[in-house]
Amino acid sequence: MSHPQPVSIGRTSVPHPLDPLTAVEIASARAVLASAGLLGDTVRVPMLLPDEPTKDELAAWKPGAPIDRRVDVTLLDTATGVATEVIVSITRGEVLRTERVPNDAPPYGQPQYLFEEYERAEAIAKASPEWRAAMKRRGLEEHIDLAFCGPLAPGYTGRADEVGRRVIRSLTFLKYDEDDSPWAHPVEGLIVHIDLTANSVIRVEDIGDVPVPAGHGNYRPEVQGEARTTLKPIEITQPQGPSFSATGSLVEWENWSMRVDFNAREGLVLHDVTFDGRSVLSRASVPEMVVPYGDTAPGRFWISYFDAGEYLLGKNANHLELGCDCLGVIRYLDGYVADDHGNPVRIPNVICMHEEDYGILWKHTELSGRSDVRRSRRFVVSYFSTIGNYDYGFYWHFYLDGSIEVTAKATGIVFAAAGEPGVPQKHATELAPGVFAPVHQHLFCARLDVAVDGEDNRLVEVDAQRIPMGPDNPFGNAFTWSETTLATESAAQRDADTSVARTWAVQSASRTNRVGRPTAYHLVPEPTALLMADPASSVAARATFATKHLWATRHEAGQIWPAGRYPNAHQGGAGLPAYSAGDRSLDGEDIVLWHTFGLTHFPRPEDWPIMPVDHAGFWFKPYGFLDQNPAMDVPESSQAHGTRDAAGGGCGAACTCGH
Repeated sequence: MSHPQPVSIGRTSVPHPLDPLTAVEIASARAVLASAGLLGDTVRVPMLLPDEPTKDELAAWKPGAPIDRRVDVTLLDTATGVATEVIVSITRGEVLRTERVPNDAPPYGQPQYLFEEYERAEAIAKASPEWRAAMKRRGLEEHIDLAFCGPLAPGYTGRADEVGRRVIRSLTFLKYDEDDSPWAHPVEGLIVHIDLTANSVIRVEDIGDVPVPAGHGNYRPEVQGEARTTLKPIEITQPQGPSFSATGSLVEWENWSMRVDFNAREGLVLHDVTFDGRSVLSRASVPEMVVPYGDTAPGRFWISYFDAGEYLLGKNANHLELGCDCLGVIRYLDGYVADDHGNPVRIPNVICMHEEDYGILWKHTELSGRSDVRRSRRFVVSYFSTIGNYDYGFYWHFYLDGSIEVTAKATGIVFAAAGEPGVPQKHATELAPGVFAPVHQHLFCARLDVAVDGEDNRLVEVDAQRIPMGPDNPFGNAFTWSETTLATESAAQRDADTSVARTWAVQSASRTNRVGRPTAYHLVPEPTALLMADPASSVAARATFATKHLWATRHEAGQIWPAGRYPNAHQGGAGLPAYSAGDRSLDGEDIVLWHTFGLTHFPRPEDWPIMPVDHAGFWFKPYGFLDQNPAMDVPESSQAHGTRDAAGGGCGAACTCGH
C-alpha cells in the first residue's frame, strides 16, 4: 500500500458546507478527540470522514452564514479490538455522540484496516515458527528475508477460531532481489491466518508443493528493454486556457455546475450537479466495489475484497502527475485524509480536471454539398487509487449535450497463483510458465442521489417491446416500447436486459417539457455480468448489491454504503438489503439509484506483467429534460479550415477539418 505524505497545518476558511475537509479541520477534530480522552496510546483511527450536512441543513443555509462542520470518526483500540464511532463538531469543538461498534457479536463487521496493520501482519507472519518451517520444508529458507507476506482481507468463512476476531490473512510471495516484483513468485498453498488484536498467528496452512514460478514479472524499462522510438509526440494545448473555472470546490464548465469533494473512503464525490441551472444530481459517487474470486483453492476461495469498505479507496488515492496521469491544461485539487493516528495527511493533485476533444458532436451534409459539423468535447473529473496489486481510475465525463458518462478503469498487476506449467486449471488461466491468474470480477456500485428538476422524482423502466404479427402489426416490422413505473423499493431491484435495450428513466413528478412529457434523465447500463458466486455463498450475502444491476431507495441520511459501513468480516445483510427492507414508496419522492457495473475477468497472457486498462461504466442521459439539442450554439472548431460554401455558414466539399 502506498503511504501519502504528512502535511504541515496552516490556517484556512471553509466558505461552503459541502467543501472537502481541510488539514486544519482534521487536526481540530483530533484535538477534540484527544481533549475528550478518546485517543489513548493504543487507539487508532481506521476511518475519518466528513459528517455531511443534512438536506434540511443545506436548504436552511445562506451563503456567508456559519454552518456546523462535523466529522464522523471510527476509533479502534488495537489492544482490545473495541471500536467506537464518534461524531465531532469541529465548529463547536465538542464530541456530539459516541457509540460502540458491536464488532464482537453477530453480524460482526470490523473497521477498515490501518496502514500500520499491513506492516504488523507481515512481521507477525515472518516471525511465526510455523511459517518459517513451511518455507524451510519447501526449500525456500534462503528467500525468507526478501519474501513478501501480503496482507489480505479475510472475507467471512464462519470458522470458529476467526469469528468475532480482527483477522487478516497473509499469502507469501518471493522476491529474488530488492527491485523484483513479488507478484510473479507466489508460494502456492502457504496461508497465515493472523489475529491483529492478539498480534498472534491463529494457524498456518501449508498445502502442496507446487514449484514457485521462476520467471520475472518485472515491467521496468531496464528489464523489458528500450522504449520504441516510432511514436511521434501528441501535444494538447489550449493557448487561451481551459473553458472551466474552479472557485474553491465550485466547478463550472459550459452549462454544467458542480461541487467537487473528496474523502478517505469514496474518493471523489460530486454534489449539486446542475445543467443550465437545473438540478440533475444532488450527490454522486462510487462508494463501493467488490472483487470476488472464482477459485476453490485454499488460498483464494475466501477472497472477496471490498476496496472501499475494507481498504478505503480515498486514503489509497494517488498523487497524479502531469504528462503521466493527465494530459492537457489541467487543474488539480489536493485531498486531505487522516492517518492511523488521526493526523491530517495531504495527497497532492489527487483530483484531476481537464477538457478533452471527443470527436464529432453533430454533423450533417446537405444534398447541395454543404456540410455542417461541430466537434464534441467533454469535461473530465477523475482520480486513481492503488489497492495492493490493482490500480483503479474513476472518471466522470460531462458532455456538451447534457450527458454524463461514468467510467471505471482497472489496471495494475493481476493477482497470481502458482501451478504446474502447461497443466490447465479449471478456475485460472496460465499467463506465463507456472503463473496462473484466477477468474474474478470487479463489480462497482455507483450511488446517484438523483434530483431531476428537483427532489420529487419517480422511477420508470423502459423496454423495447416486440409486437406479434397480426392486426396491430400486419407486416411484422413494428415494435414499440413499454414503460413500467417502479413505485417501491422492492419493485426497483432490477436486472439489465440488453435484448430489450432496457433503460431506467428518472422523471420529474412535477415538471414537464414543451411536448407535455415529464422531464427526465435515463440511466443507460452497459453489459455487465452480475455476481457469479452462488446465491447461498458468503460473498453473495456480503455483496448483495452486486446481485442486481439496479436498486433504488428513498433517500435517508446516512444510507451511503452499498455493503454496509463495515463489510470487513461481516456475515452479510448490511447495506442495500437493510436499506430497502421497509419497501418504501418511490413515487414522487427523493430517491437514490444504486447501479452495479463492472468487469468479469478471465485473465490472458496479454495482461502480464501489467494489465492494459480495462473499462466499465454507464451513461446518465437527458431524455426530454431539454426541449432541443442543447449544443446547437457550439461554434465551429477553431482548427477548421478548407473552402467555405457559398452561404458561408459551414464547411464546403473540400473541407479538411478532420471529421
